[in-house]
Amino acid sequence: MTRLIVLAAGGTGGHVFPAEALAAELLSRGLRLALVTDKRGQAYGGTLGSLETHRISAGGVAGRGLASRARGLAELAWGALQAGPLLRRLKPAAVVGFGGYASLPTMFAASRSGLPTLIHEQNAVLGRANRLLAGRVGRVATCYANVLHMPAEARIVQTGMPVRPAVAAMRDVPYERPDGALRLLVLGGSQGARVLSEVLPAAIALLPEDLRARLDIGQQCRPEDIEGARAAYAALGLAPILETFFRDVPERLAAAHLVVARAGASTVAELTALGRPAILVPYPHAIDDPQTANAHALDECGGGWLMPQPAFTPEALASRLRSLFEQPDTLVKAAACARAAGRPDAALRLADSVMEAMP
Repeated sequence: MTRLIVLAAGGTGGHVFPAEALAAELLSRGLRLALVTDKRGQAYGGTLGSLETHRISAGGVAGRGLASRARGLAELAWGALQAGPLLRRLKPAAVVGFGGYASLPTMFAASRSGLPTLIHEQNAVLGRANRLLAGRVGRVATCYANVLHMPAEARIVQTGMPVRPAVAAMRDVPYERPDGALRLLVLGGSQGARVLSEVLPAAIALLPEDLRARLDIGQQCRPEDIEGARAAYAALGLAPILETFFRDVPERLAAAHLVVARAGASTVAELTALGRPAILVPYPHAIDDPQTANAHALDECGGGWLMPQPAFTPEALASRLRSLFEQPDTLVKAAACARAAGRPDAALRLADSVMEAMP
């Protein structure tokens, strides 16, 4: 019988996208897959949506009040009790977790049962759930050479961050030197970011008129911010493409000369996979601030520029935009550095690590 791999994933795209990429690669190798997620998640599309799916209890703990933490711990404990019998019935050859509390009960039960285990850490800071598991599982796959809070006993393999197949397909689209129109793409994660909607129009208002006239802007906005941003741009005589959600992000990334975005793991991975320079504004309120560490990594390799949110003012952004657009060679060099930092074979490397962990 074909051997089964269990994937434990749920929550945000940063946890789900690498699971999706790994699932596609493992299926292509002839393996069977099952997904274990929590009961809060909605049905997945794509490859994950086609898998045999099991839902168990899970709850967050970090950053909550005492009562909420107690409920979260109770849900995690109950989830682990559910996961144990499930894994005994499924008899997987390996169990792979992708961080977040949705994966914690399954990975805890798998490690207690002595099953081959691997967890994938997307950020440059080990997540709270993975921090509880890193010393217990067989391997920890990372995206970065150095990951904060990694226990000394963890067995690390650096695989990189798998990206969606639609993004990987754009890997060979060359970066175009920005000598004519200046294509600026603004992303704020799956729900947008208010600070980007407020600062971008104000910064662009400070640019010289000839530079403004060359801009071709696509910007993702929160639903409650989109009309305000549209009005601010209209006052400048600009009509950018504003959407609450872009369904063609891979194509827009491939066409962009410069990206302004948050610094989530998936965003940084997609920027480096395609080789597109970016100004990164990390979300400052996340526990352990992983986005700042992610942005530092891109900044240090020369593929982008970190702008902490307190320093992300219209004046500072306008100065940076003007400098970059007036010196296109700087953008061309940053694009090459970003591409060099990419791991286009991350899904293959992660799948290889899973295969090596199997008995």
